[in-house]
Amino acid sequence: MIRELRLCAGAGFVYALCGNVMTMPGLPDKPAFMSLDLDDDGNIVGLS
Repeated sequence: MIRELRLCAGAGFVYALCGNVMTMPGLPDKPAFMSLDLDDDGNIVGLS
Protein backbone atom coordinates (compact mmCIF):
# COMPACT_ATOMS: atom_id res chain seq x y z
CA MET A 1 0.00 0.00 0.00
CA ILE A 2 1.44 3.40 -1.00
CA ARG A 3 1.08 5.87 1.90
CA GLU A 4 2.82 8.93 0.43
CA LEU A 5 4.33 10.31 -2.78
CA ARG A 6 7.32 12.65 -2.57
CA LEU A 7 8.78 14.96 -5.18
CA CYS A 8 12.53 15.41 -5.72
CA ALA A 9 12.24 18.40 -8.02
CA GLY A 10 16.00 18.99 -8.33
CA ALA A 11 16.65 15.37 -9.27
CA GLY A 12 13.55 15.24 -11.47
CA PHE A 13 11.62 12.30 -10.05
CA VAL A 14 8.76 11.27 -7.74
CA TYR A 15 9.04 8.34 -5.34
CA ALA A 16 6.52 6.40 -3.31
CA LEU A 17 6.75 5.49 0.38
CA CYS A 18 5.13 2.21 1.41
CA GLY A 19 4.37 0.81 4.84
CA ASN A 20 6.92 1.75 7.54
CA VAL A 21 9.70 2.82 5.15
CA MET A 22 11.74 5.71 6.58
CA THR A 23 13.90 8.14 4.62
CA MET A 24 17.22 9.75 5.48
CA PRO A 25 17.64 13.53 5.42
CA GLY A 26 19.28 15.11 2.42
CA LEU A 27 22.68 16.77 2.34
CA PRO A 28 23.13 20.48 3.04
CA ASP A 29 24.09 22.93 0.28
CA LYS A 30 27.54 23.47 1.83
CA PRO A 31 29.41 20.43 3.28
CA ALA A 32 30.65 20.87 6.88
CA PHE A 33 34.30 20.35 5.92
CA MET A 34 34.19 23.64 3.99
CA SER A 35 34.20 25.55 7.31
CA LEU A 36 37.19 23.65 8.81
CA ASP A 37 40.66 25.16 8.87
CA LEU A 38 43.97 25.05 10.75
CA ASP A 39 45.31 27.99 12.74
CA ASP A 40 48.99 28.98 12.91
CA ASP A 41 49.60 26.52 15.77
CA GLY A 42 48.13 23.56 13.85
CA ASN A 43 44.85 23.46 15.80
CA ILE A 44 41.62 22.64 13.99
CA VAL A 45 39.22 25.60 13.79
CA GLY A 46 35.53 25.39 12.93
CA LEU A 47 34.43 22.16 14.62
CA SER A 48 31.89 23.81 16.92
